[in-house]
Amino acid sequence: MGGSWMRLGMVGLGRMGANLVRRLGKAGIGAVVWDRDAAAVAALAQEGAEPADSLADLVARLPSPRAIWVMLPAGEATEGALGELATLLAPGDVAIDGGNGMWKDAVRHGAMLRERGVDFLDIGTSGGVWGLARGYCLMIGGPAEPVARLDPIFRALAPGEAAAPPTPGRTSADPRPAHGYVHCGPNGAGHFTKMVHNAIEYGMMQAMAEGLELLHAHDAQLPVPEITEAWRRGSVVASWLLDLTAQALAQDGELSGFTGRVGDSGEGRWAVQAAIESAVPAPVLSAALYARFRSRQDGPFADRALSAMRNAFGGHLEPGRPIGEGPSGTKP
Repeated sequence: MGGSWMRLGMVGLGRMGANLVRRLGKAGIGAVVWDRDAAAVAALAQEGAEPADSLADLVARLPSPRAIWVMLPAGEATEGALGELATLLAPGDVAIDGGNGMWKDAVRHGAMLRERGVDFLDIGTSGGVWGLARGYCLMIGGPAEPVARLDPIFRALAPGEAAAPPTPGRTSADPRPAHGYVHCGPNGAGHFTKMVHNAIEYGMMQAMAEGLELLHAHDAQLPVPEITEAWRRGSVVASWLLDLTAQALAQDGELSGFTGRVGDSGEGRWAVQAAIESAVPAPVLSAALYARFRSRQDGPFADRALSAMRNAFGGHLEPGRPIGEGPSGTKP
């Protein structure tokens, strides 16, 4: 890694941060790296990145004007890093939040850093663990000048034009979207766009999961792995998400290695909140978020209340409970 006139500072070397550095290195763009985990720093140093032993050391190692990308979880970790950077950076430098931050926080961070003459970019970064090989879709919010100045970095990270065929009839003077990155607008726009992106992802995943459940439940014992493999070719629902699902089913048609407890990292909640604030109906996005909440419950109180109500007004027993057995499992 290295050998380029342009260098980036990377704070946070988890799966995403480390692979961003590796992809830049393949394009000849060097990086100075720091993480609280010294082993993560040492690992990338062995691959050619320049290690720093503190955030202040990272800033000192970069030539002006600096560009420092923070790739940390939203909340306390990112707040702390950006707050410290505000005291270390100089006018003309750029601080970047590439994590899944709340868009309103990005607006606030931009205003805080602008008071010190430091530019701020909020960049929604999509690509996950496959980004190193496939590239990262970048949704950028912030002033136009630093976005243009750092274009070589964004172009190196993005998938490139070859990742998808041109959209028929599309005409635009801006070549960047066709490469997989877009300047969405001022501070907050990047993270807002990524928030909506992830909420759509929730909805798509939920729709696919429910359809697969319906196939799996059919009396004819339908060959679900073979069906998803066929769907990958020529069907309307063909997608990278379906590709990944078909891979998982090919390995284990029952998906027995998964518990079905699905997490959420915040963007779905923020999207539903934004929909409420904007009076924009979003029933699919909301239902997909609630389905994730439900997946993490085991015999929730609401279900027990429903059973109690059915039993009280109609004498309906819960499925599987022997006739004559009371609600508590004891004989009346």
